[in-house]
Amino acid sequence: MHMKMLFRPLLITICLLLGAGTLNAQETKSPTLEKIRSYGAVYVGHRETSIPFSYLDADGKVIGYSMDLCGHIIEAIKTRLALPRLEIVPVPTTPDSRQMMLEAGPIDLSCDSATNTIQRQRYVGFSVTTFAAGIKALVRKDSRIRSFGDLKGKVVVTTSGTTSDSYVKAAAARQGLLLNYRFGRDHDDSLRQLLNGQADVMVLDDVLLHGLLMSVPQADAFKLLVLAENFAVEPYGIMFRRNDPQFKKLVDDTLIGLMKSGEFAHVYDKWFVAPIPPTGKSLNLPMSDLLRQLTLTPNDRGV
Repeated sequence: MHMKMLFRPLLITICLLLGAGTLNAQETKSPTLEKIRSYGAVYVGHRETSIPFSYLDADGKVIGYSMDLCGHIIEAIKTRLALPRLEIVPVPTTPDSRQMMLEAGPIDLSCDSATNTIQRQRYVGFSVTTFAAGIKALVRKDSRIRSFGDLKGKVVVTTSGTTSDSYVKAAAARQGLLLNYRFGRDHDDSLRQLLNGQADVMVLDDVLLHGLLMSVPQADAFKLLVLAENFAVEPYGIMFRRNDPQFKKLVDDTLIGLMKSGEFAHVYDKWFVAPIPPTGKSLNLPMSDLLRQLTLTPNDRGV
């Protein structure tokens, strides 16, 4: 057989393999990383009042637990893209806007206090769990509210766009209670409605309520209540665009690396145990057994 005839099948096979390799490389490109590369910047969604996760200090700088975790993720992005001078652009968001801003592209990461839910997973991606909260109620100590049943006919305020709203409405429906609902634009607005008497009770994640009380002069006049044994456990995670497995792997690998090295625990203690701005007070919330277990067996399961 002619030598050319011998090599032709081999050449065809090599070409097919090379072509498949090129196709696979194209298929596995991260849209988020390519966007960040093309813009030379990563756009970081943050909150302004979500203490201690993402908020503004006295100088207007964005700080917080989630912001620190995202800082490590951004360093991993810089390394992956070989862009040590990558610009970091902070973008303020709200619970109502952050999901849309991720989907539409104005932000690449949402670094705040976002609960990972099955419903939200239809539209955005989540990292492994970075915090676990429970939904509770904030009331005046002199109120007669002791249990969920005492909310009948009361005015309940929750922050628009949070999961607290759906949980309290579902619990009220199960018990046949008629409640009056109000909504705050953000957590500060919800708290103001409680403080000025427009609402009888504020329902939100317990850790956020602790953070809000830190800046309230009359904090001693209020108490947190466990209603219905906590409505739910809220797993928090860093949000990003979905259908981007390469970017999710970078985010998860970074966070899991922090958990394994012990740096995650240091970041946690910095924001939940040590004194924090702007008051210099401590939340005094050591890491829960649930979160400690999640650092040993990380997952991104939603509720």
